[in-house]
Amino acid sequence: MRNILIIGAGRSATSLIKYLLDKSAAENLFLTIGDINVENAQKLTSGHPNGRGILLDVFDHQQRKQAVKDSDIVISMLPARFHIEVARDCISYGKHLVTASYISDDMQQLDQVAKEKGLVFMNEIGLDPGIDHMSAMQVIDSIKDKGGKMLLFESFTGGLVAPQSDNNLWNYKFTWNPRNVVLAGQGGAAEFIQEGKYKYIPYNRLFRRTEFIEVEGYGKFEVYANRNSLKYQSVYGLEDILTLYRGTIRKVGFSKAWNMFVHLGMTDDTYTIPNSENLSYREFVNSFLPYSPTDSVELKLRHSLKIDQDDLMWNKIEVLDILNPTKTLGIKDATPAQGLQKILMDSWSLAPEDKDMIVMYHKFGYELEGKKYQIDSKMVAIGDDQYYTAMAKTVGLPVAIAALRILNKEITTPGVQLPLNKEVYEPILKELQEFGIHFTETKVPYLGYNPMNVVG
Repeated sequence: MRNILIIGAGRSATSLIKYLLDKSAAENLFLTIGDINVENAQKLTSGHPNGRGILLDVFDHQQRKQAVKDSDIVISMLPARFHIEVARDCISYGKHLVTASYISDDMQQLDQVAKEKGLVFMNEIGLDPGIDHMSAMQVIDSIKDKGGKMLLFESFTGGLVAPQSDNNLWNYKFTWNPRNVVLAGQGGAAEFIQEGKYKYIPYNRLFRRTEFIEVEGYGKFEVYANRNSLKYQSVYGLEDILTLYRGTIRKVGFSKAWNMFVHLGMTDDTYTIPNSENLSYREFVNSFLPYSPTDSVELKLRHSLKIDQDDLMWNKIEVLDILNPTKTLGIKDATPAQGLQKILMDSWSLAPEDKDMIVMYHKFGYELEGKKYQIDSKMVAIGDDQYYTAMAKTVGLPVAIAALRILNKEITTPGVQLPLNKEVYEPILKELQEFGIHFTETKVPYLGYNPMNVVG
């Protein structure tokens, strides 16, 4: 049998593993799922005869190397910073590699040796990055094939709760890594281009510079800018484009409320708080407020945020139970961001009956034969339950499909790469439609640059 090693049995691996187990008999596959939590790994095999869960500590070099050596292809679902050691093992033992993460500088340095060994190192093939790349390139390539010139590309993605599970004042729950949500937008100003002008949004203003989009059947959403849209000029071959903007989708009102935590400094991850394990939620919040011998924490908090007690923003604070004097953080040497994440997980974790939702929205503006056109492309996916989420589907299925196609020598271009070529994106997007992951394209009036009303 052909052996697939999957390292990491987290929440994004459920649909990935189910897909490959369902294909295992016909494709002659055996899955080894390695995780630091062996119970999680074993649970995901569901007792299937063509799968097993094992204890795999990625920091145990001998154990990791042996697992890679025994495989025919490796899928790493680890946090991005841990991929590189697995990748080096794949180079050593001549194994293909698939990840859903952005290509790091260390990973890119393996490109030449991967090419020399004929190894496919496919990265950025989850949801975002992943489906966003493939769906965007499919339309961009079709426009260019007709002789069109790209003028505008905007792309937005959001992991949200489905309408039937949208039952809190924040209109939000964690559907993927909570830490990434808390740290979103940090690490530098958001950079993008609008009508040929370079624009920047510093972190402290990010969540107050939003725009609205509409998705038929689901209503209005808001978008805040991703950190760096400019790198997609070269990635997508859009060096001369006038507008290039990528953003994250949230329900309307989320960003304004989230900005309260940014204002207070609770999303900071650069220092630790002494005695944090013993702090109550209330004491944690108070540590970010001025000292007063008379004013309550509530009064100081409202004063700092410039809100009244009948303000909706205050209601959003209260429903998080963030001022509870009896609940404790229980995290030693916690950063502010870790403390905030702990508190939010009490309220924002998916319940067993909850369903999540993925929304992706692309805008393509282009010129063809002297006329300007725009195509809007939208995708909405709803999860089955808390376990087989829309996030797990849209992250895991592209990974699984790509891995099987590499194993079957249907994807053969070697090297460290993204899924930007037709040999990769066309069959994967086609197969994803079988799982309800598909885009609806609509031609709309071009809404880009107008010299009569744009001042730059």
